[in-house]
Amino acid sequence: MKLSNEKIEKISLLIIEVLFSRFESFPKDATANRNAPFHEAFLNAFSNKLEGKVIDIPFFISMNSWLHGLNTTLGQKFFEKTAHILSDGEKREYTSQKLGNLNLSTVQKNNINEIITNLSIGNNTPNMQKENTILYKIDDSELTSAIDFSADVFIEGEDEITAIELKSVRPNSGEMRGEKQKILEGKCALYNNTDKKVNFFLGFPFDPISGSPTKYDKERFMDSIINLRKYFDKNEILLGSELWDFLSGTKNTMEFLLKIINKISTSEFMSKYRFINDVSNIGTSKYLDYLREWNLYSQLLLTKKDENIRKVIRGDKRLIRIYNQQIFKNGKYNYNRFGELSKLI
Repeated sequence: MKLSNEKIEKISLLIIEVLFSRFESFPKDATANRNAPFHEAFLNAFSNKLEGKVIDIPFFISMNSWLHGLNTTLGQKFFEKTAHILSDGEKREYTSQKLGNLNLSTVQKNNINEIITNLSIGNNTPNMQKENTILYKIDDSELTSAIDFSADVFIEGEDEITAIELKSVRPNSGEMRGEKQKILEGKCALYNNTDKKVNFFLGFPFDPISGSPTKYDKERFMDSIINLRKYFDKNEILLGSELWDFLSGTKNTMEFLLKIINKISTSEFMSKYRFINDVSNIGTSKYLDYLREWNLYSQLLLTKKDENIRKVIRGDKRLIRIYNQQIFKNGKYNYNRFGELSKLI
C-alpha cells in the first residue's frame, strides 16, 4: 500500500512547521545566551578536546540548548503527529480529567501487582502471551479504577484496538517498571470495556546504536536500556523501521520519511519558504517547482487554477483580501485561505 498524496502533504507540512520553529530559535551568536558560568567553568577542563572543534564555548552552550529543544519538538510533536497521520490514529488519555478512568477488577489488579513483583525480583521473565492469559479474564470481584494512562497513538479498527506509547530512545533510569505497570493496567481496562482484541506496545522511533539510519537490532537495543528486558517481552516493543512500517501498513516507511525530510530540510529552506509565501510569485515556474518539491498538493491545485480564481474574485473586496493572505502563517499552512479559494475552482 502506497501513502496517499494527502498523507504525504500532511507530513510535509509538519516538517515545514518544525523546521520554521527551529529556524526562528536558532542561536545567531552567544550574546543572547543565558548566563551559564558553571557550564563554562567545567568546560574549561575539556578545552584541549574541544580545540579545533568548538571555537566559541558560549555559542556551544547555546547550541546544546537548541538541540535539546529540537529533541523535545521531535518527541512531543513530529513523531507523535506523524504516527497519527500514517495510522489514522489519535492520542487518547484515560484520566479523571479527560475521558474518565476505566475500571479493572480487584482480582485483575492483584494479578498485575503479582506479575510486576515477580518480574522485579527475577522470578519470571517477561512473556506477553502468558501475561495476557492471566490478565484477560472476567471475574465478579469488586471494581477499582485503573491508574491514569494514555496512549500516544490509539488505533481502533473493526475488531482490534492498538495503543502505542512512544518513548525517547534514552528513557530515564527506573522508568520501565512504571511503564510496565501502566501498560498492564491499560490493557486490562481497555479489555474490560470492549469485545475487541487489545494490543499495547512501547514504540521507539529509531535505534540509536544501529550502524545504519533505518536498520535496528532489537536484542542489542533492549540490552542497552536499563531494565527494558527485565520488564518487557520483545514482542511488546516496536523499534525504528518496524514501528513506522507497522503504523503505515507499508514497507520502507522510515526510508520514505527521511527522504521527504531531506528534500525539504536544506540550507535553502528559509529562502524557499519566503518565496512560496509571497503571493506575487504565484504562477512562476520556480514557484511550481518548489510546491512539487515540498509536496504541497493543495497549493499546487490553487496555483494551477490561479488565473480562473483571480477572474472570479475581481471586484470582491473580501475574496481579494483572502487571496492576498500569506500561504503560511508562522510555519503553518493557511488552510482558511485554501478553503475559501478552493470553493471557487
